[in-house]
Amino acid sequence: MANIIDDETIEYVGILAKLELSGEEKEQAKADMGRMLDYIDKLNELDTEGVEPMSHLFPVTNVFREDEVTNTDNRDKILKNAPGEKEGMFKVPRTVE
Repeated sequence: MANIIDDETIEYVGILAKLELSGEEKEQAKADMGRMLDYIDKLNELDTEGVEPMSHLFPVTNVFREDEVTNTDNRDKILKNAPGEKEGMFKVPRTVE
């Protein structure tokens, strides 16, 4: 399958990728793409009869949960973590002068 990679294909890929390739780089790209296609051909030789197609390596399940509205007043607990408190709000050191 590697023989389908010709100079026109390399030139077209270079245009799509907006690359200016030298002659040596084009030859290297042609060889690289040929090796990739040869590897794909090798993978196509595998017997996949009875193997179920999959989109993920691990099973994917819906991880969403129902939203539960919990409007509780935890102000006192939250303000215990504050560096300081003034009138029920966080009081922090000034960062801009």
